[in-house]
Amino acid sequence: MKPPDLIKTARDLVHSSNGKKPRQSNLLRATSTAYYALFHALARSCADLLIGGSGSVRSKHAWHQVYRALEHGVCKNACKNGKIGQFPQEIQDFANQFITMQEKRHIADYDPHAKAFKSAVLLDISQVEFVIDAFESVSLKDRRAFAAFILFKHR
Repeated sequence: MKPPDLIKTARDLVHSSNGKKPRQSNLLRATSTAYYALFHALARSCADLLIGGSGSVRSKHAWHQVYRALEHGVCKNACKNGKIGQFPQEIQDFANQFITMQEKRHIADYDPHAKAFKSAVLLDISQVEFVIDAFESVSLKDRRAFAAFILFKHR
């Protein structure tokens, strides 16, 4: 999954009502999709940084293993860890947005009474896009350290 495609899908869901008020199901699905843009951006970053990007000689199996190693709850807990403050601001912002969007995704996906507002969902999508872009501008060294921080058990 490519994060820019997920962001476009989230926006498409919000605007799919042909000028009418969007359905709640579309707004809630857009929220969930925006979260998954963050999640897949992070999974791809971890795999690329630890195994190698698409232009490198890499083991497809190892890359896939690292990509799939990212766990939602473990990552959220790592993002809540006070040591996150040791990372550059862009990574801290990404971590905070990850926490926020995961909580919103849980509400969107599992709360049968959840309500969403078009303006709030569009703001979330824009914020997700912004923090992904900022995260990807951080040095490889810092992003690699963050990958290790969220993927590996702390001892």
